Amino acid sequence: MNREPNNDVPPDFLEDIEDDEREVEQGLGSDVDMQAEAAPARVKQGAEVIRRFWTTLPASPGVYRMIDAAGEVLYVGKARNLKNRVGSYARNQGHGNRIARMIAETTAMEFVTTATETEALLLEANLIKQLKPRYNVLLRDDKSLPYILVTRDGKASQLTKHRGARNRKGDFFGPFASVWAVNRTLTALQRAFLLRTCSDSYFENRSRPCLLYQIKRCAGPCTGEVGAAEYEAMADEARAFLMGKSSAVKERLAADMQAAAEDLEFERAARYRDRLAALSAIQSTQGVNTQTVEEADVFAIDEQAGAFCIEVFFFRNWQNWGNRAYFPKADRSVPVDEVLAAFIVQFYADKPAPRLVLLSHTIEEPDLVADALSSRVEHRVEVVTPKRGERRQVVEGALRNAREALGRRLADTASQQKLLASVGQALGLEQAPRRIEVYDNSHIMGTNAVGAMIVAGANGFMKQHYRLFNMGAEELKPGDDYGMMREMLRRRFARLAKEQPRAAVPAGSEDDISQDGASPDTLPRAAALPSAPGEAFVDPDAFPAWPDLVLIDGGKGQLEAARQALDEVGITGVPLIGIAKGRDRDAGRETFFTPDRPPFKLPPRDPALYFIQRLRDEAHRFAIGAHRAKRKKEMIKNPLDEIPGIGPTRKRALLHHFGTVKAISRAALEDLMRTPGVNAATAKAVYDHFHEG
Repeated sequence: MNREPNNDVPPDFLEDIEDDEREVEQGLGSDVDMQAEAAPARVKQGAEVIRRFWTTLPASPGVYRMIDAAGEVLYVGKARNLKNRVGSYARNQGHGNRIARMIAETTAMEFVTTATETEALLLEANLIKQLKPRYNVLLRDDKSLPYILVTRDGKASQLTKHRGARNRKGDFFGPFASVWAVNRTLTALQRAFLLRTCSDSYFENRSRPCLLYQIKRCAGPCTGEVGAAEYEAMADEARAFLMGKSSAVKERLAADMQAAAEDLEFERAARYRDRLAALSAIQSTQGVNTQTVEEADVFAIDEQAGAFCIEVFFFRNWQNWGNRAYFPKADRSVPVDEVLAAFIVQFYADKPAPRLVLLSHTIEEPDLVADALSSRVEHRVEVVTPKRGERRQVVEGALRNAREALGRRLADTASQQKLLASVGQALGLEQAPRRIEVYDNSHIMGTNAVGAMIVAGANGFMKQHYRLFNMGAEELKPGDDYGMMREMLRRRFARLAKEQPRAAVPAGSEDDISQDGASPDTLPRAAALPSAPGEAFVDPDAFPAWPDLVLIDGGKGQLEAARQALDEVGITGVPLIGIAKGRDRDAGRETFFTPDRPPFKLPPRDPALYFIQRLRDEAHRFAIGAHRAKRKKEMIKNPLDEIPGIGPTRKRALLHHFGTVKAISRAALEDLMRTPGVNAATAKAVYDHFHEG
């Protein structure tokens, strides 16, 4: 129960005030400028809300959430002592503008107590990743990293790449920085160890070796071309090599090659020679290796113009397995060490940490972070900031890469801003668009039709916002491009209006992109602070859900279909422009159609025209790729998949017994019933499917 306190806030909670200030400032993750002063009355009201919750809090570790009037979580924080930490916000004086702003927006709080501060830190990271609060440091790109897996499930060991939960039986090696790095390493490992990469179902249904056996990338365990013991010995060699025992593996292969040559078995000796060459190729492509760092992740952070970049290098078994740049979302005033500390805990929320984590900057409470990471793995994790030696050289290399990656990103963003401004000017828009949506569809004579939407903004193509539309409406005629365009936009904007209704942006909060191409992250902002209870905060810098410009791939007909779709759902004020290909479909001769002006063309060398061509080509690529994937899936579709009750096991049993689907379709009911693993009801369903009428 929450109630007004009968006494003033005691002074004992002030012991953690400095930590509180740092913790809150660390959490300021929005791109808006937090320096604008908050209304004193609203700050006082928010402090009173916090005070009511403070009165009933225990003096134990835990996690707290600050919530605004719209029910959105503003900030998630952890504390050694919840009463002390939350009490620091109840003061109505001494806060910086940013903290005062967060207090002013708070209308409710939620709490979770934990047994230890380590548990609170882990819970805080999970909640931040799940809720993405506006005032926390946010890990924007949290896709799972790829691993190499050598299975141990009783069958011939499979060599494959793996993402996500590590629930398969086998040995995992990684993480790798990208799928490209995994594929490159897998190709070399195939040549070196001849392990299968095919799926289990493909492996079990082979009657003769596949092409990989013919080109010497697989030993052919599916058809017994190699003995089971010999094959598993090669799998053990692959595991040993990936564990860092490369010298022993190469020495053993060299000895085997020499023995085969002495026995005049030159073909076998040549195979060992090729495997040795493949191992050398793997090691030569691992980049800069180390002598003293066996297993470590290296984090280096750089800050420029209010933006942050964290470069992560992965070292396993004394080998560099690649690097990846992350650009966390954080307020420009947050110190780099605090951004780094918040990033690390979120980074390892869904993946195991290595034994050593090297940092470019010293963070607060490194022992607490190490304890939190160690609690999720079966070994002790050490978090250190090296000062000298090879470890420091590795960190400095990562820091140099972070600085260069951030410089490239800022340059790209500035160029993108200039292009958006030029597009707005060329197409007669009132201001430069922040979100552009491009629509296209793809089909072959109406079959496997798909619609595609791609999105672009100040940071380039926003692939997380791409959408596909299956064009399966019964009222659509096959090959009706106009009908497909109308259906696609009607579905898109009807759902958008339902899920995210348009909100009025307060006066003075619109952002005009500077003509000199400066990044919005470097420009001063002033977001609208609620002036009354229940009024929602509007973040003008958040990537908008509604488009400022809609480009339609097509001419006057497609544009009219798009306009009709928006009229059907009652949408107005969204600029629509159709792009018709030029004569002979030559780039540079495009004609632009708009509802309220005659058709026009842009100068052939106009940068805005080149940018629009890039957008249209990306929409083509996305739509055609989706159509081809759908068509391929349709082509390889098995008729047995259409029969209710036929899963992978029974389908495999039928194919093993009869050989082909054609033989199954011709089989008598009695023959189907005699198939091992197929009962009478399933046999009757299969027979009826192929003998309708």
